[in-house]
Amino acid sequence: MTAMAWWPLRLPRGFLLRVINARRVLGSDVIVGTCCSGTRRQPCRSSQTAAAESPAEEQNYYPLYPGHIPTSLLQKSLLAVGSAFMALYDPYRHDMVAVLGETTGYLALQKLREQMRNDPEGYRILQERPRIRLSTLDIAGLRMLPEGTFGREYVRFLDDNRVSPDTRVSARFVDDEELAYVIQRYREVHDLMHTLLGMPTNMLGEIAVKWFEAVQTGLPMCILGAMFGPVRLNTRKLRILTTELIPWAIRSGRSANSILNVYYEERWEQTVESLRNEIGILPPPEVQVQGRAGQEKTGLL
Repeated sequence: MTAMAWWPLRLPRGFLLRVINARRVLGSDVIVGTCCSGTRRQPCRSSQTAAAESPAEEQNYYPLYPGHIPTSLLQKSLLAVGSAFMALYDPYRHDMVAVLGETTGYLALQKLREQMRNDPEGYRILQERPRIRLSTLDIAGLRMLPEGTFGREYVRFLDDNRVSPDTRVSARFVDDEELAYVIQRYREVHDLMHTLLGMPTNMLGEIAVKWFEAVQTGLPMCILGAMFGPVRLNTRKLRILTTELIPWAIRSGRSANSILNVYYEERWEQTVESLRNEIGILPPPEVQVQGRAGQEKTGLL
């Protein structure tokens, strides 16, 4: 195969983001630059374009929250295709997985937001906007909690798998400020799901968690990862996945309450078993899956 045929695999990190960074990409009518309106500086648009815009279309030209990058439907479509390809080629490209989730998840995010609005605890989360970051966590305090508590096992998960809550990128392509928080919350509770489900961060564990999240959230990104992730597994791991982990993950996803309606920051001292029972997560099957560090880990915490 020629080198040209492989050029998509060599896209540098951030390439897709640089492509859409200028608003004139793909023939946009927005003219890059600024106009003065009183004391506020705004992107200039031609009078013909401004006259044709509806209020909803006009507001999409301006960032709705810190880091927001307004994009058109065509731009989102191109980003979705490119990020899907890169995410399938390298599932650990979390930046591409994030872009895929934001550009394809609008309908699912609306449904998740409605579930949160209709639940007392979920509604409070929407109002208070808690974040799961190193700056908001008392890691030292969580380490001192008794064995088996949610907080202690969460820190153990972070240590064993050498991951940090700060690796979750901020939302950029969701054109709704509240929905941007919903997908951000989903990302930040992902490691908590690993803790509750008892799954490590290797390929087998990630696919099992993706099946659970696909049933729970309906996000296309989760469905895509759940369906195509297994193609990288060998025969032994594929058998474990299809006979043990997927059936359990689907049952747990269906029986559990919405994972976004739990104020996890208030549950650190609760035992993992108690929190699983409260949410409706079934105990993980007792299968051996190998962690990133090479040691064997059981599916049970």
